[in-house]
Order: sequence, then C-alpha cells, then structure tokens
Amino acid sequence: MLEATGLRAAYGPVEVLHDVSLTARAGEITCLLGRNGAGKSSTLKAILGLLPPSRGTVTLDGAALHALPAHEIPKRGIGYVPQGRRLFRELTVAETIEVGLMTRGEGRETRDWVLDLFPRLRERLGQQAGTLSGGEQQMLATARALCLRPKVLLLDEPTEGLQPSMIDLIRDVTVRMRDEGYAILLVEQRMDAILDLADRAVFLETGRSVETVARADLTPQTLHRRLGV
Repeated sequence: MLEATGLRAAYGPVEVLHDVSLTARAGEITCLLGRNGAGKSSTLKAILGLLPPSRGTVTLDGAALHALPAHEIPKRGIGYVPQGRRLFRELTVAETIEVGLMTRGEGRETRDWVLDLFPRLRERLGQQAGTLSGGEQQMLATARALCLRPKVLLLDEPTEGLQPSMIDLIRDVTVRMRDEGYAILLVEQRMDAILDLADRAVFLETGRSVETVARADLTPQTLHRRLGV
C-alpha cells in the first residue's frame, strides 16, 4: 500500500502542494482528480521525489520513501508513466524496454510479459521511439514502467490525445494490472473513464486533498460538484 500524508512541496519559492494525503491500495485504481492547476501532476512528482516534499511523508508497505533520492524510489517498486510520455526519442523500442528492465534487475521473463501486453511493440523493436505514433509511444512509456514489475503504477493522463482504439487498449491494460494486484494511482480527466475505472477517487483543490470518495458514491453529480466549472 502506498500512503502519502500531509505532503507539502514547492517549485522554488512557490508552494504548490499545501496538504495532500492519499492512499493507493493493491488491487485498486485510485483516481486523483481536480481542475487544472489543482496539483495532480505535482503530487505524483512529490511521491517520486522529482519534486522533493518539504513536509509530509510517503510510505510503501510501511517503508519510508520521502527521504530517498529520486533515482532510488523506482527501485522500491514505483512505476511512473508521465504526462507526455517523456521518452528518449533516439532510443529504439528494444533499448527503451532494456532501460526499464535495468532499474530493478528484471530479465527476459519480464520483457516477454511486457511485449505480450503490447504485441505491437514486438513488431517495432528496432524502431526509434521518436518515430512511433502517439498511441505506440504511450504503449512504450507504459511498458517501460511495467518493466520494473512495480508494486504501484502512477499514470498521469495516459489516454490524453489518443484515438479511441488506443484509449481502449490502455484502459484494458490498466484494468488488467489492477486485477493482478497492482496498486494504480491514475490522473484522468475523462468522466467516462473515471466512472468506469475508479475504485476510489481523491479530489484536490489548490494543492490540498479535500475529499476521498468510494466507488459506490462516485456519481456524475459528484464529479460535476467537484470538477464542474
């Protein structure tokens, strides 16, 4: 279980997270929701140490992560698919997957498992990441994160800008990861995806977590109340 408590973080002198607390449990999809600028991406970065928290704690199965340098946190079992994919465009698909495998010392079995999830990547192993379509790049970014065999997978708007068939594929993989016992922390804007996928939702407003809602109480009316303009 991933747990963040009382997170505060800043970009230089500007504090963007004032008090964020959340829990992501194994076998569940927790959606992190809020209007633009609420602090969703910054929360994921704070969990990963890319935006070091000034206060608060982050633990995974009781072990503290918040004091670790950013490069050590993925080794503890946190996979991250950033908004915009953030691939090295010059690396091939095979090389990108190898980078993911190296992080926690995974080998061929994990490589084959990831390529079975995304068969199209197997067809493009020698192709540079920068020449892939947007949907294929999203597959590759997700595959890279899964190469860690993470306990927790952080997904920052994974379906943004994708065509419907690719959206369905990414969602199917997300559900499969949940069903296999992974904890998923998902930033998502699409109402249909939230209602279909979320086991619980954490709402952020101006850098603060203001409400956590279980699936049974997550309705279009709830989303409109918290996210509507």
